[in-house]
Amino acid sequence: MTRIGLISDTHSYLDDAVFAHFKDCDEIWHGGDFGSLEVIKKLAAFKPLKGVYGNIDDNHIQQLYPEDLFFTCEDVNVFMRHIGGYPGRYAPGVKHKIIQHKSGLFISGHSHILKVMYDDKLNCLHMNPGAAGNQGWHKMRTLIRFSIEGKNMRDCEVIELGMRGS
Repeated sequence: MTRIGLISDTHSYLDDAVFAHFKDCDEIWHGGDFGSLEVIKKLAAFKPLKGVYGNIDDNHIQQLYPEDLFFTCEDVNVFMRHIGGYPGRYAPGVKHKIIQHKSGLFISGHSHILKVMYDDKLNCLHMNPGAAGNQGWHKMRTLIRFSIEGKNMRDCEVIELGMRGS
């Protein structure tokens, strides 16, 4: 079993509570808009880190992280992209890549809207952890913690970090 801490849209702000919430996780996955190398360094020093760059991330971050990330966790093919949309409203090209790579889990960020939805047509779970940073229009800062065991994704928990700016 692999325990995942899922975070996105930190926009250069990393709440210390993230470390407590992710202490029992095996990996941290970041859905883009890190905002700074400092956020990356802190997360990567804490746990193994996977991620994609977002639309606010500079050239340095874009050289470290791809726009599209495809990997396998346990027996689940994972596809991650910052601006990806969600079932029924995928960004251009995303649906094709989910099908092409037989992705069972699609992760995005960008919208600052926490979403966990299953796409029956593509047999793919979509997760967007919302936004953990203080930049943007969201009110509540959020994370997701979940587990993957074999092909099963389970124990999904939404974590509220508090109101933006607090």
